[in-house]
Amino acid sequence: MGFRLYLIKRLINTAILLVFVIVLNFAIFELLPGTQGSIANLIQNPRVSPDSLRHLEIVYGICSGFDASGKCIPASVWTKFTVYFTRMITFDFGTSQQTGDPVLYDIVNSGRLVNTLLLLGVSTAIALVIGIFLGVIAASRRGGLFDSSSVVVSLTTYSLPTFFIGLVFILVFAAILGWFPGGGVTPSTTEWIKGQVPLTEQILVRMKYLFLPALTLTMYFYGGNLLLTRATMTEALTEDYITTARAKGLPERTVLFKHALKNASLPIVTNAALSFGTILSGAIITETVFNWDGMGSWLFKAIGWHDFPVMQAVFYIIALCVIGANLVSDILYGMIDPRIKYE
Repeated sequence: MGFRLYLIKRLINTAILLVFVIVLNFAIFELLPGTQGSIANLIQNPRVSPDSLRHLEIVYGICSGFDASGKCIPASVWTKFTVYFTRMITFDFGTSQQTGDPVLYDIVNSGRLVNTLLLLGVSTAIALVIGIFLGVIAASRRGGLFDSSSVVVSLTTYSLPTFFIGLVFILVFAAILGWFPGGGVTPSTTEWIKGQVPLTEQILVRMKYLFLPALTLTMYFYGGNLLLTRATMTEALTEDYITTARAKGLPERTVLFKHALKNASLPIVTNAALSFGTILSGAIITETVFNWDGMGSWLFKAIGWHDFPVMQAVFYIIALCVIGANLVSDILYGMIDPRIKYE
């Protein structure tokens, strides 16, 4: 099977998986007790007129119509699913109960998406680089002091809850030393709100606010990358081609990073793809601890509000990103390792 047919097959499988995710996401929220969609809180919202509420109940598939007394005629499950499926495909996620604005508008124009991409993107990338590099070094010195200490430290940071790491960093670097702010995304000063701060100063201030939450996530993420890289590299370093490469007199750096790491990189690629695929989910605990206005803290507030449209939208977007990450990793497999056949 050639690459084109392999790609078509993977795209078909991805489409089938996407439909399954939509069905599962619909079933989860349909089985939850209470009113579906954004209708629950809109009933008590003075900004919503009765006519608008009836219109929304029809649009979101809550009611199939109204009788002579104005009472809602409940829609069938199939009607609800048809409306829901169409909304998911067209990215019409409904109205948020918290803000009264369209969910897609809140995602794109509120700055939460950018904040989460900045926080999770920076911390994930740094954690991957540090974890892979230290994992290679630890595997090359298996049984030594560096290997043992790196494994102990990585297991410790990977086991500690992120809220504990975050609170310790806030206590040390914000409360005691005063080097960094203890929370928030930007200052709440009038000059900052009005955009009167120079661009260079804006970048430096954003970096100060980003440092502690990014450091917390980096400390948590890098341990898993280190342990995975060490495990795959340890197995690769026992292969015959590594012995041959060393017998040829190749530098140890070339043997480790060009030969061993390349052949041991498939699990690492999968882990990296999934790590970036879950970025949009946000880091709920870390964002809450540091009052970081991102997708994670927004999802946490939505759970408290029973904001079903927001939860459905975020879960759907997370699933889309994970599915896309798996597709990208499958394609990269064939590019990294020529031994993989498109079958």
